Amino acid sequence: MKRVSLAISLILFGTMAASAADLAAHYTKAPVMAPSYNWTGFYVGGNVGGQWGSSNSNTSTVFDPFGYFADTSVTAVNAVGAQHINSSSVTGGLTAGYNWQVNNAVFGFQGDINYFGFKGSATGSAVYPCCAPVGFTVNSSVSADWLATIRGRIGVLATPNWLIYATGGAAIADVKGDFTFTDGFMTESGAIRDTRVGWTAGVGGEYAVGNGWSLKAEYLYVDLGRASMRSTNLGGVFGPFPASVFTHSADLKSNIVRVGVNYNFGGPAVARY
Repeated sequence: MKRVSLAISLILFGTMAASAADLAAHYTKAPVMAPSYNWTGFYVGGNVGGQWGSSNSNTSTVFDPFGYFADTSVTAVNAVGAQHINSSSVTGGLTAGYNWQVNNAVFGFQGDINYFGFKGSATGSAVYPCCAPVGFTVNSSVSADWLATIRGRIGVLATPNWLIYATGGAAIADVKGDFTFTDGFMTESGAIRDTRVGWTAGVGGEYAVGNGWSLKAEYLYVDLGRASMRSTNLGGVFGPFPASVFTHSADLKSNIVRVGVNYNFGGPAVARY
């Protein structure tokens, strides 16, 4: 009887040991957490690209009985003075901003300053309707060396590392315009020097490559509005004619495409499973 009891005890002990070994073999570790890029934080960066812009420059005068021009001459001068300028150039500069991330939404603000490189000129000539073959020439040039923007930005995360956004705000540039009129006997000139505040809007995409770095591509449309000035300095062989008032004006619009790199000083990555 003792031998039977001992045998049964050995069998039960072996069964329990096997069950314990089987449980150990099926032990599963907790899943490893993978880091997700955190868009929140202050960032700085640089960009390079190109701009394709235009300016509608205008030189016009008015008829005055005590002025230099006949009424038909005023019409001719104003027609030739309506000119169009195209410009394209390489742009590049620096940017800085701050992002807030809320779930899959990212919003914030940024500012940048760039070499703009807008520069162009136009010229036109015609014969006075009243006084052929005497003719006249109108010249205009418009330029803006730099462009700064202050913009809001709002976007959505297509993936944790891929941001698609819209942006808009103020555009600022120092617009310069130079204008001359001459007919061989009389000349007139005017100049515009105006720090213009206009608007800009666009779209872009930014991809986080890790360790705080991201790459971006962006399109912006810029409209700096119209600047103008008046001149009464027509003079020459026949003396001054202050009654012949000239008005000079120019607007400036541009399309900008650029790529860049940003470094985000934000907090640590957010863990996700």
